[in-house]
Amino acid sequence: MKEINKKNLGYKIIDPNRVKAGFLDAVEYNYKGQRDIDITIEQPEFTSVCPMTGLPDFGRIIIEYIPNTKIVELKSLKFYLLQYRNVGIFYEHVVNQILNHLVAVVGPKQMKVTGDFTPRGGITTRVTARYEGTNEF
Repeated sequence: MKEINKKNLGYKIIDPNRVKAGFLDAVEYNYKGQRDIDITIEQPEFTSVCPMTGLPDFGRIIIEYIPNTKIVELKSLKFYLLQYRNVGIFYEHVVNQILNHLVAVVGPKQMKVTGDFTPRGGITTRVTARYEGTNEF
């Protein structure tokens, strides 16, 4: 990856490893063993930073999952996603990192994280990462 002079940007780009899953809280799913439900959560104002140019990236994060024994607490999810505000990370990496963190905390039966990013340079990008309950995190 080509390094750019980030000093001229006027703000600090944060390393993706600084985003902590510890912000996420899980609560018990009271209907475990009774029925499966589909949960869809949308964050329409997601922001991060392009690690190549330092320019802001905007998009929508969609989280879809079938809980096992826990569900994600929404306020904690909001604060978790806010950590990405100044993080330099590619679209493909951000959806995978969010998925890994959520699976580790919630332990769902299935989960899908989609990043639907606004056009940049005339190109629209939509990235989806899936967990099918067979991988260990």
